[in-house]
Amino acid sequence: MEFIDSCLTYIRAPRVFLRVMQTAVLVLLVALAVPVIAAQERGIQLRVTPAYTKLAGHMKTSGTVRVETTVDAQGNVLDVKAISGNSILALAAESAVRRWQFNSGKGTVKMEVDVTFPSSE
Repeated sequence: MEFIDSCLTYIRAPRVFLRVMQTAVLVLLVALAVPVIAAQERGIQLRVTPAYTKLAGHMKTSGTVRVETTVDAQGNVLDVKAISGNSILALAAESAVRRWQFNSGKGTVKMEVDVTFPSSE
């Protein structure tokens, strides 16, 4: 009987460990999601329209550039980086977002914004 009890304890241990790990992963995911939710709630107070570069204007390039931006508690842009979209438009998008002003909030957040360059035709 003692042997059976020790075998059952051995079998239950991985299940308990698995449950603890699942709970830890869930808590971590929730903790990571909170800053994203806070970033999405930051509104834009001042949106500067991007200026086409000469090359983009000459090529009649249009499209959307996604820019990752870091915003401080006062709503000032600290850093920008184009993460997707037309590379010809990326520099103009980054330059425009650097001049944007966001609503103030708690702490510094990273967020993604889309900058659209309409077709000039």
